[in-house]
Amino acid sequence: MKTKKFLAGILAGMLALGTFSIDAEAMSRKEISAIQVKKSGNFQYWNKKAESVTALKNYVKEVTNRRSPNFIPVEDRIAVFDLDGTLICETAPCYFEWMMYLDRALYDSTYVPSEADRTYAELVESEIRAGHFPTGQFPKDMDRRQAMSQESVFAGMTSAEFETYVKNFMVKPVEGLSNLRYGESFYLPMVEVVKYLQANDFTVYIVSGTDRPILRILAGDLLKIRPNNIIGTDAEFLAANQGNKDGLDYNFTRSDYLIRGQFIMKNVKENKVLNIAQEIGKQPVLAFGNSGGDTAMLNYTITNNKYKSLSFMVLCDDTDRELGSPSKAANCAKLSQQNGWITISMRDDFKTIYGDNVKRN
Repeated sequence: MKTKKFLAGILAGMLALGTFSIDAEAMSRKEISAIQVKKSGNFQYWNKKAESVTALKNYVKEVTNRRSPNFIPVEDRIAVFDLDGTLICETAPCYFEWMMYLDRALYDSTYVPSEADRTYAELVESEIRAGHFPTGQFPKDMDRRQAMSQESVFAGMTSAEFETYVKNFMVKPVEGLSNLRYGESFYLPMVEVVKYLQANDFTVYIVSGTDRPILRILAGDLLKIRPNNIIGTDAEFLAANQGNKDGLDYNFTRSDYLIRGQFIMKNVKENKVLNIAQEIGKQPVLAFGNSGGDTAMLNYTITNNKYKSLSFMVLCDDTDRELGSPSKAANCAKLSQQNGWITISMRDDFKTIYGDNVKRN
């Protein structure tokens, strides 16, 4: 079908981990994980005149100083980060999990999707091809409907099988950028922010619309964030022998194992706030996002907070080193001005994004 031509260039020949290779000149996941920033904030990947990182350093210095009236105890130093477009590339050409979903539903020779899932995956692919991302022109409710179809095509997998699938996809090349794999496509300056906050005894959470197990595999170990500090979109888990029985009527047996089930809830917009309140139980003092979908989380962080708090918006305004969107960046800058958030310009504030060996194709 015509839409299947869209991903052919990046998916052809990638049948299994180890059977495909590229000249991986980007920083490896091991090297990204090893990035360290001292308490004083010796940032390497930010331009020295970047006002955003200066504002962050001044804030952290103030709230970690016991003699400051704005001192925040360690147990209340909570920072929340969105994932796609905040910590990792989201325009290659779309979210990591959406590209992996298309890989499963349309290009996995070992899997036959339902007719409904195949048809919907083709619609998602055609919307991306039409350039309706990241400008927010997707049909209404596509986020939720895609999440439902995504969970459907992975339903029945064990945790180990799903982890293998995610890791296999992570080694595939990013479309539009040379020498970069999906699993390496983290913004190095934002990795430094995470490490800097951790060095200053902040507890970092990822709060994203991405599937929670994907988040744990893709970002958890790399950023040294514990599994229970990751909040994402959820699918149910079932015991393999459970059948249609409700959890209240079924006991896990010695021959059982867990498998993935169907969609529960999409962790976007206001749901991010509700899940922060339920799972963290405390109001964050720092928040980082990249789109209007993060409005609720960013405003929740700085509204009626008993501590001094800040929210940051990452602007996708770099079209030379990154697959940026000037129109989205302008809209997010306007939204930031209206709500009192600090903007981070990828174009002006980042000394590098993925490393100098990663280029636009």
